[in-house]
Amino acid sequence: MDYLATERSRERRSDPRVILPECKSILVLAVPYSKPSAPRRDGQAIRGRIAAYAWGDDYHLILPERLRAIVSFIEAQVGHPVANRWYTDTGPILERDLAQRAGLGWIGKNTCLIHPRHGSYFLLAEIFLDLELEPDAPFATDQCGTCTRCLEACPTACILPDRTIDAGRCISYLTIELKDGIPQELRPSTGDWIFGCDICQAVCPWNRFAAAEGDPAFSGGEASREPQLIQELALAPHEFNHKFKNSPVRRAKRRGYRRNVAVALGNTGTPDDLPALDNLLADPDNVVREHAMWAIDRITKRAK
Repeated sequence: MDYLATERSRERRSDPRVILPECKSILVLAVPYSKPSAPRRDGQAIRGRIAAYAWGDDYHLILPERLRAIVSFIEAQVGHPVANRWYTDTGPILERDLAQRAGLGWIGKNTCLIHPRHGSYFLLAEIFLDLELEPDAPFATDQCGTCTRCLEACPTACILPDRTIDAGRCISYLTIELKDGIPQELRPSTGDWIFGCDICQAVCPWNRFAAAEGDPAFSGGEASREPQLIQELALAPHEFNHKFKNSPVRRAKRRGYRRNVAVALGNTGTPDDLPALDNLLADPDNVVREHAMWAIDRITKRAK
């Protein structure tokens, strides 16, 4: 993801006026999504886990309309058009830093923004405005204290002591952004995660205050939270596109999704799951085939 570190990107991140020369204020918003519960183990089917923010509709599709509506409301209040730009994980914006400066929380040891009364299960968005607004006080205190639960719980040890992430080891990166094969030494650590990961948030004590159900647009149904792995492998291209039409999961593409599901089966499956993995050996994509072979080998060795 070198595009995030270009000189132009760094310049735009460092000064909002490079993006909107008229910018006088930045309105920062947080939208909660549902808090995951303990994974279901019903004994009938092996299930995978999807990060909670991706259970429902893609926030890239939902939040822009809401941001436009806020801008229209502001313009109606002041009685004239207001120059603006808005973002929700779509541009060169240091979202968490802006949110901390706007008083929405502190950046925790897991690098998530944490609010003391709402935890960290929320999405961020920003509106740059050519309008003088009275600023909120920044969130001044770090309330992680001596807690290191997120560092200790991370299966791939990607959370570093200096509050940075070794992104190349993060399960979210491995299952979403990485387009090639998942490194073999990290595959066992991805467990049953097939899109993203919530572990460092789930163990955070502050998330005991997070609401069980967030914005309905991002809640999704039960099937989208813990899908049955064998069923997911059987999705034809048109079925995958239909099922995940408005979902963040489409970002992984069917190729990456099948790769992830194969690894999850390798970590959690039984010999009964081998026929489904055998079918993947005919997949035209060499990455999918290689991960299926790895999963077959892992299940076979575990069954001995």
